[in-house]
Amino acid sequence: MGARSKSRKRALDILYGADVREESINTVLAAEQARNDADPKRSNSWPYARDIVIGITEHGDEIDELIETYSQGWPIARMPAVDRALVRIGLWEILFNDEVPDAVAISEAVESARVHSTDDSAGFVNGLLGRIAASRA
Repeated sequence: MGARSKSRKRALDILYGADVREESINTVLAAEQARNDADPKRSNSWPYARDIVIGITEHGDEIDELIETYSQGWPIARMPAVDRALVRIGLWEILFNDEVPDAVAISEAVESARVHSTDDSAGFVNGLLGRIAASRA
């Protein structure tokens, strides 16, 4: 697994954990920072994971508005927590990280959905991110 893929997984863990435990992102980020400081082997994936989570926090309203607009009858609250986090990560990369091509952001989110979510999640994530990316072209 590449460094960015590990970072995305770490960001997923942070976002998902905060969501299901109903903790603030700042609390979970602080705990992850402490974990990172205690285990230098994990430091390669930390900077980009932190960038993703902070970026999603800073642009959350815009990201969630796009999700609600393009999800076609699936309000964010109805989505599985993993899917919600994956779509947010993918959208942040599509919208706010010019270093990651849209196709790569979508592919990474879809693959992560295959591994970490339901049987239908990969198709849902692919369709949603694809529609949003196409609307920007």
